Amino acid sequence: SGSTRRWATCLRSSSGRRGCPSRNRPNRCCQSRVVSWYMARSENSRAWSALMAPIPAPDVVVTDGGSGFAKAVRETWPRTRVQRCTFHAFSQVKRYTTTRPKLQAGRELYLIARDLMGIETLHQAELWVERYLDWCGFWADFLEDRTVVDGRRVYTHERLRRARSSLSSLVSAGTLFTHLDPALAKAGPLPSTNNMIEGGVNSQLRAVLRNHRGLTSVKRVKAVFWWCHAHSGDARTAREKLAAMPTDADIDFLFSVYSASPSREDGGPEWGDRAVWEDLHHRDPYPFWLD
Repeated sequence: SGSTRRWATCLRSSSGRRGCPSRNRPNRCCQSRVVSWYMARSENSRAWSALMAPIPAPDVVVTDGGSGFAKAVRETWPRTRVQRCTFHAFSQVKRYTTTRPKLQAGRELYLIARDLMGIETLHQAELWVERYLDWCGFWADFLEDRTVVDGRRVYTHERLRRARSSLSSLVSAGTLFTHLDPALAKAGPLPSTNNMIEGGVNSQLRAVLRNHRGLTSVKRVKAVFWWCHAHSGDARTAREKLAAMPTDADIDFLFSVYSASPSREDGGPEWGDRAVWEDLHHRDPYPFWLD
């Protein structure tokens, strides 16, 4: 199966302006406009790099930690600072603890992660990190407990350990509070979440495909492209935009080359021999490029 991948974000250039991440031109783009988009069959570093390459490197970028994004930033925007979406950081912890943890350690960690979204100053950030490290120290021995399952010794509280690991890696990387850096926030507050793209772009693209279920795969792709064109702030006329759109033949060619899987020796079809575009976040190891 395949997926339509698109991406846009609120970026801040060296001039301190948000919107189009250009260093030398005025801020002519509002925060809700699509900066760039790219179609791929999976989130991986090559797809992210292809998407990011045409965009002038911003000072900071907000990410949900998608697969391959960190590598793409290092290679394409080596001087760009990364802000990890605090809501996604909290959601990752919640996935392991649930909203009603049974253990005291889980209840405390859930509240610590939830408080991430209320951090507004560097002092609050320092207190949060201290609080989290205190939790790690207090429950360290508890999280080392092991249980014998099917003859193997495994960690008793594996889910809590994973929740701890997800936060510890972000604390070590220093990407939780990049938005509070005074040098980056001179022109105004920076976002700590990527809600702008999730609500303003991703949800709208899902709605387009959901409301037009009868479209063929090719027309679904073109519908997504057209929506991105229409919300990019492009001053060209509709006729000029249509001339720049990929044709049905272009998309059919890519489907035929990249989506068709070879048959097995016994003549049976391999899995994944047809591209499905309903799931915008499906993970697949095979890249599907469209510049």
